[in-house]
Amino acid sequence: MREGQYEGQEDQVTGATTVAQVMAELAGLDDPKARRVNEKHGDDHGVNLGKLRALAKRLKTQQELAVGLWATDDTAARLLAILICRPKAFGPGELDTMLREARAPKVHDWLVNYVVKKNPHSEELRLAWSADPDPVVASAGWALTTERVAKRPEGLDLPGLLDVIEAEMKDAPDRLQWAMNHCLAQIGIEHAEYRARAIGIGERLEVLKDYPTPPNCTSPFAPVWIAELVRRREGQEG
Repeated sequence: MREGQYEGQEDQVTGATTVAQVMAELAGLDDPKARRVNEKHGDDHGVNLGKLRALAKRLKTQQELAVGLWATDDTAARLLAILICRPKAFGPGELDTMLREARAPKVHDWLVNYVVKKNPHSEELRLAWSADPDPVVASAGWALTTERVAKRPEGLDLPGLLDVIEAEMKDAPDRLQWAMNHCLAQIGIEHAEYRARAIGIGERLEVLKDYPTPPNCTSPFAPVWIAELVRRREGQEG
């Protein structure tokens, strides 16, 4: 970020803090090493997430400032905006626009998990996004569906979801494929009556079967993921 790049936004005052002041602080936190690591994951910023969260904690909830930070189109600023915004303050049209503007994977994920899931329009957006032709937008719809599979499955057509996953996941673009695979695993973990079918779909499609998994982490390959999480739960219940 260039010095003075956001000077024109200094009049956007929220409380005692301006967008320009926050952008200057974020610029000071930019670390080349963190940037290199983040860029490997498609996130074009160099701010350590722990430091970003500490800044958000200090700023507290400031909706107007959050909107101003989002408008900068800067990835670190948008992540901070997500942390200090008021999730229920956004209308469905605003959230739809924000999702389509969210270029960086981390911004996309945080927006869905920290804002949309807490918004009263989340179900409306889930249905709209799941059917969207843009695979990145559709992946957000599947992420919201996975949330419902785990927490509010009433009314969901689980066999129908498995039908779609079986037909479309193998050839889906990466982020959509990942979201559909998560939903497949969640169905198998949460719903014993569909577990065998979910495992069978995973075994046939072999999506993420060879995904490199660090030691002590669970593989995202659905049959392994399902078996491990079910084993842990049964161990806790025992």
